Amino acid sequence: MSTILVTGGTGTLGRLVTERLRTDGHEVRVLSRRTQPYTVDLRDGAGLDAAVAGVDVIVHCATTPRGGDERAARNLIAAARKAGVPHLVYISIVGIDRVPLGYYKSKLAVERLIEESGLGWTVLRTTQFHDLVLRIMEASAKLPVMLLPAGVSDQPIEVAEVAARLAELAAAPPAGRVEDMGGPEVRTFPDLARAYLRASGKRRRLLPVRLAGATYRAARAGGHLAPEQAVGRRTFEEYLAVRSGARR
Repeated sequence: MSTILVTGGTGTLGRLVTERLRTDGHEVRVLSRRTQPYTVDLRDGAGLDAAVAGVDVIVHCATTPRGGDERAARNLIAAARKAGVPHLVYISIVGIDRVPLGYYKSKLAVERLIEESGLGWTVLRTTQFHDLVLRIMEASAKLPVMLLPAGVSDQPIEVAEVAARLAELAAAPPAGRVEDMGGPEVRTFPDLARAYLRASGKRRRLLPVRLAGATYRAARAGGHLAPEQAVGRRTFEEYLAVRSGARR
């Protein structure tokens, strides 16, 4: 079995990747900004050399829409090269080359850094997690009327399914850009909102709102979707039901 470093290993995805890899018998190091013994801020890289020493695979899950992903990736790649790490696995997002959102541009830049790193690499792109869609719905439901982007759909996927796929890729040889993973269904935002309202017992009026800008136009065109790779199994309703049951 391998020694695998998971960056962002305490996050929504990284925690599940870590659990899956350990279940499969791998030795896993969890790297985060707050967790010992591998407490590292990738943006400055202090302590990174010790974290990657002797590692067979790095699964790079650490990310933030607040900026710094490219600098973090450069530091991680430099440390991986220095340590001779043979395989770097990166989790990315469907549509980052089609939707001109700032965060997506940063993710695309990180992909290119990895591709040009000289390391063995694997990149997996997925659609948005159920967790993110839920956060959007919860925020919108704070108002008496839920404001939703008109004409936009989403294809949410279960994060545990993505974690299982990442663990599988980490245990395999470098594969380059692998097939995208999409959730089981493409759903309009009003449809997802109605599912959320039924599950939460709330009553809200839905108001689709037309927005301006290239990002909105790309989203209306489905640039962030992967209907031809609808390989996910758990639907948004099933996710909400499991989450509700876990809270009881």
